[in-house]
Amino acid sequence: MKNRCWHRLSLTACLLLCQLMLSQQSIAQASAISEGDGSMFDSSLIETLAKDLAQRPFEPAELAPNSPLRKLDYDDYRRIVFNPEAAIWRDQNSPFQLQLFHPGFLHTNPVRLNLVGEGQAKALPFSPQVFDYHEDLPVIDPVDAGGYAGFRIHYPINTPTRHEEFLVFLGASYFRGVGKDQFYGLSARGLAVNTVGAGGEEFPHFTEFWIETPAHNATHIIIHALLDSASLTGAYHFRVQPGDATRVDVEATLFPRRDLERVGIAPLTSMFIFDATNQITFDDFRSAVHDSDGLKIQQANGETIWRPLANPSQLQVSSFGKAKPTGFGLLQRHREFSQYQDAEARYDKRASLWIEPQEDWGEGEVVLVEIPSQEEINDNIVAFWQPTGGLKAGESHRYAYTMRWGNEPGATLAGRVLETAVGAVNGSDERLFVIDFSNGDSIKDVMSDPNAVSINMFSSAGEITDVSSTLVDVTGNYRVYMKFDPVDVDLAELRVALEVNGNPWGETWLYRWSR
Repeated sequence: MKNRCWHRLSLTACLLLCQLMLSQQSIAQASAISEGDGSMFDSSLIETLAKDLAQRPFEPAELAPNSPLRKLDYDDYRRIVFNPEAAIWRDQNSPFQLQLFHPGFLHTNPVRLNLVGEGQAKALPFSPQVFDYHEDLPVIDPVDAGGYAGFRIHYPINTPTRHEEFLVFLGASYFRGVGKDQFYGLSARGLAVNTVGAGGEEFPHFTEFWIETPAHNATHIIIHALLDSASLTGAYHFRVQPGDATRVDVEATLFPRRDLERVGIAPLTSMFIFDATNQITFDDFRSAVHDSDGLKIQQANGETIWRPLANPSQLQVSSFGKAKPTGFGLLQRHREFSQYQDAEARYDKRASLWIEPQEDWGEGEVVLVEIPSQEEINDNIVAFWQPTGGLKAGESHRYAYTMRWGNEPGATLAGRVLETAVGAVNGSDERLFVIDFSNGDSIKDVMSDPNAVSINMFSSAGEITDVSSTLVDVTGNYRVYMKFDPVDVDLAELRVALEVNGNPWGETWLYRWSR
């Protein structure tokens, strides 16, 4: 493009004019890809689209208040079934297939979908022809639908001959994934805004997606998304590779409309009802009910923290250090059917999710939110990284990270906390904590020397009255017994860390006790 600078303009004014014209051209190009009119696609223009959108008032995309789709109940919605014969790329010898979700019931924010192929983005308009409707349901007007509710991706993740669902985007900015031979459990979100704080939580939405058509021999798929909410916009890029652990590389650029004090980066949402620490309060035939059983944080200084999850009697919010994590995640560490005894939910097969920052995120802390719950249908656990000082309006904020949906990374390493159990001490108000650390030769070799292993413990309140340990012959695990007397407090932070010959060994166990 040629720009002519008139002699009456100063050099500075000329440069500003050129920049304005280039900016307007970029916005026009970004608008074109959003219209899905077959224009040339450039993923970098999604940042331009998000930045421009942040300068305008927020306008939520919702079903009309009188839409019959809002009146669908749970059973009605389940009677609308996507026809797998209509899956995108089904007839193209593609390793990936795309299936679509119908708007309605709880899904009242339709999203725009675009398919990208040969460098062009083309809109995927809503069509009732790809769904099978129960005869009792009303006729659906495509205009009334406004778009699809979301989508799911299939791939031969478990066997070479069958396409199976492994990733789904549905509702606000929620998405879920699994690795090989796993069941859906916890969810991720694009962003968390004001999860804990005055005014209530805000839920940003992915409002538009651009999904790149994979090659016939592709092992990954690329998805781009536009995020929007009252407080900010964002441009997201996902590179997804299914496998034993499904890897998702995320690049997110955020554009706040206002200063945001509390923002959660790479937020995870899960469910924890009970396990051996609180089973006594639930009348249930099962041994445990949870999608995740602990928060793990790998600090840059080499320390690894394990915090067992809790289902508290009142809201709990915990923050973990100012040290920058090299990784954090909500994990399902118990992997045996006998540890749950649930033949339907199969909690033993629920995926863990591990987050690895790929760039310097600056100062911040990992935050864990635990919400009281009696029902396993409710997600009551949230974890995320919160930047110190929040996000400033008028600036862009970029975060890149890798997600791994699957079994826990490094799950065979010694020193992992495998079990936490809590019980009464007869004849007193004390509580007995039993903590099992995974087997390790460094422990076995020094058990003959009682002075080689040191147990460092701490309580923020109350009193630790006794500590002992043993190597359990049956399991080969190292067990620590700790008696805690709360005295007259209702809340205490507990900590146990092991040393072998003066060197840290295994994970640091953290626990919040409440009366």
